[in-house]
Amino acid sequence: MTEIEIPQFFLCPISLQIMSDPVTTVTGITYDRESIENWLLKAKDCVCPVTKQSLPRNSEFLTPNHTLRRLIQAWCSSNESNGVDRIPTPRTPLEKIHVQKLVMDLQVPRYFQTSLEKMHALAMESERNRKCMAEAGVAEVMVQEITKSFKQGRTTCLVEALTILRLLWSTSAMVNNMKHLVGENLDFINSLTWILQQHHDEADNIIKMVNEAMPILKSTIEVANSTLLGSLNHEFFKEMVSVIKNNRALSLQAIKSALHVLIETCPLGRNRIKIVEAGAVVELIELALEKQEKSLTELIFILLAHLCSCADGREQFVQHAASIAMLSKRTLRVSHATDDQALRIFSLICKFSASNEVVQEMLRVGAVSKLCMVMQADCASYLKEQARVILRLHSKAWNNSPCIQVYLLTRCQR
Repeated sequence: MTEIEIPQFFLCPISLQIMSDPVTTVTGITYDRESIENWLLKAKDCVCPVTKQSLPRNSEFLTPNHTLRRLIQAWCSSNESNGVDRIPTPRTPLEKIHVQKLVMDLQVPRYFQTSLEKMHALAMESERNRKCMAEAGVAEVMVQEITKSFKQGRTTCLVEALTILRLLWSTSAMVNNMKHLVGENLDFINSLTWILQQHHDEADNIIKMVNEAMPILKSTIEVANSTLLGSLNHEFFKEMVSVIKNNRALSLQAIKSALHVLIETCPLGRNRIKIVEAGAVVELIELALEKQEKSLTELIFILLAHLCSCADGREQFVQHAASIAMLSKRTLRVSHATDDQALRIFSLICKFSASNEVVQEMLRVGAVSKLCMVMQADCASYLKEQARVILRLHSKAWNNSPCIQVYLLTRCQR
């Protein structure tokens, strides 16, 4: 195909690829539909990429260029023997009236599954479809269907409903509306919690259901008001910790979503206690020992730092045989954000939970050596100062340590 000269007017000015669905804007320039619709959706200044003239954001003002499409299809067909792929006739753009018909069919039991599967396929197909569905109120219908499934105790088609809602949530038409839709909806939170309880059954459809539910729960918690966050019960946090514990069966996105949920909810003191009582500290340490992906480790350390700010959280932390060693090993090896949280945890432990056993454990597993390294490493000055403060807290117990002596001999003079 590289040897074939493609007519210039077959190429989209945005993607520089052969247009499969050419449409003409009000400025007279023709683009591929997907490219110009994405441009209109995401561009800060809604102007024609070629002429720089103003364009309406509404894709209804895009006129299909049927003549050019037929020319492109004919050219592709004539060059098929040279490796050029044929371009199929594009589907008619989805209209709101069609979506509303599918929504109405959900009320008829014999059409329910078929209608939901059609909406699922449409949502998966394109951003334009998702925008049309969002404007037709499909997100609200999906929230109602998920809540109804919880109250009726059925899981039929829940994967499709969850996927549709997750995809629609990301559209610009829904970002602002979802707070109103679920921000005060405790029934919806309870519905998602109930879905998570099903993951003890490791059937493929149940795992898919949980993997879809977790990102939605994360987004829901992010827009929830403080009253809703304060009403979360122990069962909710047990399920969050259970998701972390059963990390091998679930997707990385689901695990990260669970961590985000706990981070968002733990600033409330009573929630922090519930998270600790659910056994989160132990499971976070185990997860950090098992998985070493950078962004995951950062989330784990952020949450551990929050939980170690309470006495019960620190007690669980120091009682774990590998906690201090894990913390020491990850410091200076992952990221600046991880180092920041690691020193915060060290500081909390050394100030409030530093029994003789803990102090000696820090020395034995190399945590004291790592703090000395922080003071000599190329890192932020406030981290160096924090490490110095921690070392001073128990200098009497550590001053005969070889690592301390090496530090004193090698540190830069100021």
